[in-house]
Amino acid sequence: MSNPQFTFAQTSFNKGSFWDRKRNAVRSSTIPFQLDMLKKTGRYDAFKLEWQPIYNEPPDHWPVPKHLFWDSDVAKWIEGAVYFLADGKDPPVDEAIAQLVQWIEKAQQPDGYLNIHFTVVKPKERWSNLRDLHELYNCGHLIEAALSHKQHYGSDDLLNPMKKYADLLCEKFGPGPDQTHGYPGHPEIELALMRLYTQSGDAKYKDLAMYFITERGNPKGINGKHFYENEAIERGEHQNMRPNYWPTPLSFWYQQAHKPLLEQESIEGHSVRAMYFLTSVADASLHDPKFRKQYEPVLERLWSNMVQKKMYLTGGIGAIKQWEGFGIDYFLPQSSDEGGCYAETCASIGVMMLAERMLQLDLDGKYTDVMELCMYNAVLTGISLDGKAFTYVNQLGSSDGDPSKREEWFDCACCPPNVTRLLGTLGGYLWTHKEVKPSSVDINVHLYTSATLTFEASGERVQLTQKSQWPWSGDVEFELDAEQSLDVCLRLRIPQWAESWSIQPSPPSSTVTKGYIEVSPSWVKENPRFKLSIPIKPRYISPHFLTGQSIAAVARGPLVYCVEDVDNPWASLDHFKTVVLDTTISLEEESVTNLANEEPCVVIRAPNAARRFRFEEHGANPSYTGNVSIAKPETVTFIPFYARANRGGKGQMRVGLRTKDD
Repeated sequence: MSNPQFTFAQTSFNKGSFWDRKRNAVRSSTIPFQLDMLKKTGRYDAFKLEWQPIYNEPPDHWPVPKHLFWDSDVAKWIEGAVYFLADGKDPPVDEAIAQLVQWIEKAQQPDGYLNIHFTVVKPKERWSNLRDLHELYNCGHLIEAALSHKQHYGSDDLLNPMKKYADLLCEKFGPGPDQTHGYPGHPEIELALMRLYTQSGDAKYKDLAMYFITERGNPKGINGKHFYENEAIERGEHQNMRPNYWPTPLSFWYQQAHKPLLEQESIEGHSVRAMYFLTSVADASLHDPKFRKQYEPVLERLWSNMVQKKMYLTGGIGAIKQWEGFGIDYFLPQSSDEGGCYAETCASIGVMMLAERMLQLDLDGKYTDVMELCMYNAVLTGISLDGKAFTYVNQLGSSDGDPSKREEWFDCACCPPNVTRLLGTLGGYLWTHKEVKPSSVDINVHLYTSATLTFEASGERVQLTQKSQWPWSGDVEFELDAEQSLDVCLRLRIPQWAESWSIQPSPPSSTVTKGYIEVSPSWVKENPRFKLSIPIKPRYISPHFLTGQSIAAVARGPLVYCVEDVDNPWASLDHFKTVVLDTTISLEEESVTNLANEEPCVVIRAPNAARRFRFEEHGANPSYTGNVSIAKPETVTFIPFYARANRGGKGQMRVGLRTKDD
């Protein structure tokens, strides 16, 4: 199988392109800024295993201590940083990584165990609460950091300790009579073990990952009881005790453990956990044909339920703040004062991960469309244009209690380094390739930008370059450089939102199959340079009518747009709630470079298309019989959702506006 965390290095981005600008901001600003935050908050020094004041503080969300994720915060920073070091040296970052690796190695216990909290704070409670306390999650991120560290530096300094830890897990967990029949509360170790198996070839790591997957949700896992129920009894918890994020006792659906995966009919619970879990299932399916036959239908079923009934227009998932996850079907309010909208950045990164694996199982543009939607909207909005501020929650509408704003850091700081990891491996998401037989190669082009893919097939170099101003322009120029002895078949994605497309010169056959055009090797040999054109223009979009929302939003190509008070001061009294949009008005666009941080951008305007409604007070009567006054028409200005909260203002923002027939 292909994995962006391995294949990203085969792609180079053209200077000045859209994603080159984003990645430069991460390289020059985000990585050193996050390193500084690790040092300021105590995370950087934590593997020295010295006591820190925060260890005495009570948890914000019982029973999870505030510092519990520190292992993974450091690990994700290391992993993200080494991806960018592939583009060039950065001595201060190299030095910090070397220091952290040294401390991590020294922090490892003689048997291979490695965890800050359970070594310093609660050394006698190791493995006592897999449901809540993230030991295996932290371990997974450390393993992933070690694999990426090895790939970049060629050193085993971090990988050897993490292999030792993984070997301990293989002894501790599994189906044997002397093993623990358990699994993590937050999936991640499964992803790491599958990567470790791919790198090492040692099947025991794959076997443990698959055990964690298949054992999850077993109602009679230990002593005739669910594993989480049994370990709670062993901890002495009363049956009615519950974590803050559970609405009722025994809410195992939060961890996707309410029943075995094969029996699950809908996507439930914590959205990040669900995405990591399903991505690991897809990984296992790509490695094991028998497993794939069983589990691929489940992946498709849960994917469809999520995308069709539980996904926001931006690609965000998770409507409920309490458990940071999914609500009932079609419950997709835009803001917290409307009842929800969480849309965590990490969750949408997880959607991208899952979509990329699903594409390897089944080359279908429906996965790529969602992957691109998340990438440009729900993920990219998680980082400011200068790379120094972040969002954890990405609501589609602001409110007084939750204005549209960014933060430098979070107590639970999973999202900032996760964005770094994603953008570091972005090249691996653009395309996949496979040598189907000697001297015959397939290249599937999923996403468009300006970049070059370089790899070897049958001992020959293959290089495919695409040049484009995507997402602002839909023209993509391709050039293939490969030996004539190689047959290279190209498949180019046509987005679902595209109204038309063309290839010049025109190939003899141009049928779109499941969202992709196949360009034959013989045609490519005759036409190694060609242009794909997909017109990009603004359009109105709306959520499913069963959401009960008579609203419309604006999109252009893969970008979803929003309104902010900075551009629309006439409507900044109530977070745009009483603004009504006339969708019969044609949309106009303008290219600008002064949005923020000299960001090139297409701004969209709807001239005289919006009005504000004013309502009279109507006493205690639940029906409304008062007068409604309509203000004069105003021009409304839309900017890309990813660019929100970069220019000051009052923090008022909204994606979907009421339509005039509401």
